[in-house]
Amino acid sequence: MDMGSVAPASGAEWIGCAPHEELRRGNRPRLPADDPFYVPPAGFQHAEPGTVLRSRDVELAFVGLVPQKLTATQLLYRTTDMHGRPHTTVTTVVAPAERSPDRPTPIVSYQCAIDAVAGRCFPSYALRRGAKAIGALAQLEFLLVAAALAEGWAVSVPDHEGPDGTWGAPYEPGYHILDGVRAALTYQRLNLSPDAPVGLWGYSGGGLASAWAAEVHADYAPDLNVVGAVLGSPVADLGHAFRRLNGSFYSGLPAMVVAALSHVYPDLDRVIQEHATDTGKAMLLRVQKMTTAHAVLRLIGMDMGKMIDAPLEQILQTPEVQHVFDSIKLGTTVPTPPLLIVQAVHDRIVSVDDIDELSEVYRSGGASVTYHRDRFSEHMLLHPMSSPMALRWLRDRFEGRPLDEHLVRTTWPTLLNPMTYVGMARLVKIAAKVVTGRKVERTPL
Repeated sequence: MDMGSVAPASGAEWIGCAPHEELRRGNRPRLPADDPFYVPPAGFQHAEPGTVLRSRDVELAFVGLVPQKLTATQLLYRTTDMHGRPHTTVTTVVAPAERSPDRPTPIVSYQCAIDAVAGRCFPSYALRRGAKAIGALAQLEFLLVAAALAEGWAVSVPDHEGPDGTWGAPYEPGYHILDGVRAALTYQRLNLSPDAPVGLWGYSGGGLASAWAAEVHADYAPDLNVVGAVLGSPVADLGHAFRRLNGSFYSGLPAMVVAALSHVYPDLDRVIQEHATDTGKAMLLRVQKMTTAHAVLRLIGMDMGKMIDAPLEQILQTPEVQHVFDSIKLGTTVPTPPLLIVQAVHDRIVSVDDIDELSEVYRSGGASVTYHRDRFSEHMLLHPMSSPMALRWLRDRFEGRPLDEHLVRTTWPTLLNPMTYVGMARLVKIAAKVVTGRKVERTPL
């Protein structure tokens, strides 16, 4: 591999590589921890955020098995961690072959619900042909990536947790997302325009990451033309979510958050080492190697209060833990892009009260917020059922259609909206092409 040379400080590309060397059929992709592509070159710290450090074309496949008739480009790029230090991560970019000649091709950054520490859950691995990532949600969310591509949009799918899987860390996902868009827009082979309208979209853990990107956009990446962000059931308050989910069917989710955050909050790790039992410490080590679904199914009903040597609430009230909970809560900055927030009232994972509060914080701070507060759906069902609404809303933002400059709260359930089923019929056709390996062509409404 030709490692190239240093590019201009504000340039698009630092290092090149043979663009098709990763497309040899039969190659099983290596996990990120074992793949030299993810290792940044010496001196990357001096590059500007969003600078491409390395690139390659890869084959994508639905659930790792059904090859897709498209070429995806992966970019290793310089970004920033939660402390403002130079960092790197990878995005996987797909772009439509057919482009409108009279305007820039829009780009959507789609944030998968990684919700795990293990590298096999990162989209840059899980979406590839031959990936062994059973239980990684990104493999199913590729259906929505394909739906965005069918609109004629380019799609960036970043590893927004970074190379270490820091699930739940604040600010950092936003930096990773926005720099991934910068990298895609300035990478010449993709032939995208730096002036392209940008949309953000994610659900659950992906909604949380998208919210961080919306919050940091104005200060961190004002050069990007972000015209809207869809925040599907963002985990607005991870501290509340921990108390809500511990000991429940979904207790594996807070366990993975604790395991991830212990690596970036030394005081939290000290509390864990001081108070966790041997069983608790072993569990936190095991969960870091699990995919999302594996952790949820393996740890049903687990109570972390039984894995420490003091009452759980006493530990949660310590200054060290409270500092973590306070710092990872959304709402410290009001986003400047228009927002569509989608939340189920009967959500067993993310409390509707937290999203009510977040929506009001954003609105009272001057944000343009459209809030779909769905009365019938629950967390898992609302994701696919709200996708037609999300695509329509992003389409309107890319077309420059006007939006009300105040909170719009809707309660009419998606299940009772005829437009949902019109959109779902279209999504089913796209999904059928994906699962059978047929080409997904541009079919905008």
